[in-house]
Amino acid sequence: MSEIGFGGWGIGGGAWGGADDDESMAALHAALDAGINFFDTADVYGDGRSERLIGRLRRERPEPFRVATKAGRRLSPQVAAGYTAENLTAFVDRSLINLGVERLDLIQLHCPPTEVYYRPEVFAALDDLVAAGKLAFYGVSVEKVEEALKAIEYPNVQSVQIIFNAFRLRPAELFFEQAVRRRVAVIARVPLASGMLSGRLTRDTSFPDDDHRTFNREGAAFDKGETFSGVPYEAALAAVDQLRPLVPEGVTLAQYALRWILAFEAVTCVIPGARNASRVVENAGAADLPPPSPEALTAVRQVYDSLVRPLVHHRW
Repeated sequence: MSEIGFGGWGIGGGAWGGADDDESMAALHAALDAGINFFDTADVYGDGRSERLIGRLRRERPEPFRVATKAGRRLSPQVAAGYTAENLTAFVDRSLINLGVERLDLIQLHCPPTEVYYRPEVFAALDDLVAAGKLAFYGVSVEKVEEALKAIEYPNVQSVQIIFNAFRLRPAELFFEQAVRRRVAVIARVPLASGMLSGRLTRDTSFPDDDHRTFNREGAAFDKGETFSGVPYEAALAAVDQLRPLVPEGVTLAQYALRWILAFEAVTCVIPGARNASRVVENAGAADLPPPSPEALTAVRQVYDSLVRPLVHHRW
């Protein structure tokens, strides 16, 4: 599996200000051309639009690649009691159709309520779907470190997707150690903090009304931590200004931020989103960079400790 993957939230169009399918397909093809062979999506990204585009990619390209999707966020209300075998099977069946496959490579519970992790019957239902041949593997996508630690107590959880970037260091404490010990894959999501760690956002940047970077800064629609990793906009910009001098010449801040994540042994793959081919190529190039020096790792942590830690560390 490639260390740099493709995050498919943006190509679904929902919560990112819309998307163009032709441009999205060009980005997906560019990903394969650049050596990316792991694609992450979810059944709610554009109400299945992202899954269907990746299914189209599978029809258009002969080379093998892996697809991880997610299930659970279609529930309304979003309550633990909804995570039944019947509902999970229906979600899986819908994703099989969207992706045009007979078996899903990886399904992940999609940031369910914390109570779900304390319900063994949910994971037993996933075991049954594996036995039925509808899933190859299953994992979880979590909001909190505590949820990740609970999830990997279940022996057949193969992966944990968690927000990890220079603005979200808490996973690198206890969770990474336990993931390595249990041989659980770690998929680092929101690696560029909703674009903040690309270095391209400024105080004058504006976003469409239907972009979560406009409407979810305080968690109005879903967990606040999904938007700029939960860091207030002005504070995030100040932290980015402190990170810029660490970036080597000829390297973008986005590439440096992605390569920094890969310096952690526990991280299996990082999944930046991209909606055009040029961004995909830029992201893929991060895997070829040399690892940051110990001094650079320390400098990033110092920026986090001074400007970011008080805002987010205790929350997620």
